[in-house]
Amino acid sequence: MIQLETMRVLYRYNDWANDQLLLAAGQVGDGRLDQPFDLGLGSLRATLMHIIIAEDTFLKRSQGQVEAPWGDEGERAIVTQMNERLDDTRRRRDAFFAALKDSELPSKRVYRDSFGSLFATTLGDLIVQVCTHSMHHRAQVVNMLRRVGANAPELDYIYWMRRPEAKD
Repeated sequence: MIQLETMRVLYRYNDWANDQLLLAAGQVGDGRLDQPFDLGLGSLRATLMHIIIAEDTFLKRSQGQVEAPWGDEGERAIVTQMNERLDDTRRRRDAFFAALKDSELPSKRVYRDSFGSLFATTLGDLIVQVCTHSMHHRAQVVNMLRRVGANAPELDYIYWMRRPEAKD
């Protein structure tokens, strides 16, 4: 099973990659965020909102909280509001991680998905799901950014690891 320290590294990468997407999305103008696409959730805004909602939802599932209904991906949040929501989720996640121990990762979590289906998985697998889930949608956002003529960020994990500032 993956260890907490590895998960922390993956979450730092995850945070950086999401920040890069929001930075690029902030440069395309609010109107372009709703341009229709035949991929992702149909627009840049909706796909970004899906990533943000998923981060919060998977945190709640990891914490064993009673799950609220899946958020509204059609919400017309502007990029600064998206950043604020991600920052809030990160603060709560970091506090949760600070108290977490490797020995807790095999513990079971039971939750209902957005369709009401019941699932059971380990806490460790649920935590990893955030990064793997977002990876797919980030690729969709990069594709959409390119289609609207934005400078799409390079989000490759090895690229992130090789950055000079990654030595922290």
